[in-house]
Amino acid sequence: MEKKMRKVGFPVLLVAAGIGLSILFIYLFTEVAEEVLEEEVKGFDNAIISFFKYIETGTLDQVMAFVTELGSVWFLSLLSTVTIILLWVKKRDRWGILFFIIGIGGGGLLTKILKFYYERGRPSINPEYDAVGYSFPSGHSMGSLIFYGFVTYFIVRSERRKTIKWMVSAAAGILVLWIGITRIYLGAHYPSDVIAGHLAGAIWLILSILAMEWVTWQHANSVRPIKAVRKFLAQFL
Repeated sequence: MEKKMRKVGFPVLLVAAGIGLSILFIYLFTEVAEEVLEEEVKGFDNAIISFFKYIETGTLDQVMAFVTELGSVWFLSLLSTVTIILLWVKKRDRWGILFFIIGIGGGGLLTKILKFYYERGRPSINPEYDAVGYSFPSGHSMGSLIFYGFVTYFIVRSERRKTIKWMVSAAAGILVLWIGITRIYLGAHYPSDVIAGHLAGAIWLILSILAMEWVTWQHANSVRPIKAVRKFLAQFL
């Protein structure tokens, strides 16, 4: 019985930590959204937009235009297809593929729902940079965080060397932040759109990964999760 409880303990703590973090991000997202609706972020948004206009150069324009494509729908769709193929060919990871699809597809659907709910106009309309439709939250920011975050998680939980895991995690984090910055620089989004996109993306990513790990753990162990969790929690109550 003690052995079973130890097997239950880590997943329960992981789920609890993930849910706690998700609740924090949900709170932060609702705070940003409320301030956007009440137009209390104009000063913050305008100050950052003014800074990026001040540092504009032709070369920087080209760099930002290139980086922003790394978070575009077509590019992430292409990489998602490649990721699914690799997960199947190398790992036969059925649960990983299923929840990866749910994470990417559900994230895209959630972005559309939030955009139509808040109906915030963009700083400027430019189809060349996918700057059409509603602005809040930033789809590039949300989509890139979900995709690169999911891929990073697959690598982190693999058997690769720690050095590689740290390098991939750092590179993915920098890239996601950079993609968000390009949306502000190119005039496609307000800074508050990007922040909200990152928060919403983090929420969906965490919930998708938690669901994947919980289902994977359940099928890999003979312990019945609900019953075992009750017994685990009973030890502390």
